[in-house]
Amino acid sequence: MKEEMPRTLVIRSVLEEAREIRAFDMMPEGARGAHGLAYTPGQVALLQVGAEQPAYFAFASAPEDEELELLVKRTDDPASRMLYEMKEGERVRLLKIAGHGFALDGQKGRDLVFVAMGTGVAPLRSALRHALSRADDFGQIVVLYGARTPDDFCYRDETESWKAAGVELRQVISRPDGYEWSGQTGYVQSLLEHVLPNLSNPVALVCGSREMIAQTRDRLQEMGFAPEAILTNY
Repeated sequence: MKEEMPRTLVIRSVLEEAREIRAFDMMPEGARGAHGLAYTPGQVALLQVGAEQPAYFAFASAPEDEELELLVKRTDDPASRMLYEMKEGERVRLLKIAGHGFALDGQKGRDLVFVAMGTGVAPLRSALRHALSRADDFGQIVVLYGARTPDDFCYRDETESWKAAGVELRQVISRPDGYEWSGQTGYVQSLLEHVLPNLSNPVALVCGSREMIAQTRDRLQEMGFAPEAILTNY
């Protein structure tokens, strides 16, 4: 069923998630109980923010979550900068839902390896929350998450619940100078060789910049991944 677009989204709450990254919970204007929008985990929203050029923001919420959640980083993009400063009760326009997302129903029985960097954790979280709600459908779930510094990690309040649900979480930072950090350093692609040999039937779900996705795809193919086992959300 095709969604009626555009829709007005009302900001319900704003939360500081990481350095210069905020999480916005939103609901379609007039929605009762739940957001009521149909989308695939990992898809993105094209938003009209004020009079600025529309911009894409990935859903960080699973489709079955009550509210829509978007991660917004303060950048030089005018729409991102404007949305980042918006408050509870303000409104934006959802013009369309784009990208193919992650069709997890087609991966039943497989190990899921999520690979994300920076705000690429938004579509990762959307798909992860969806997968954890039906964890019996999948094998091992692994999350490889990279950021510049520890201050740039989002959803630090959720990672323990991910681990409690059986997720193997590995985090890496690329700029350790000046921080107390006992974990691994480098780029998130460097974590692949530490987990993939232990999985029997993995599929990789990659979220990040185009450059990061290309580098991760190349590394996975070097490790023997078939192209169809490397999924991106757009």
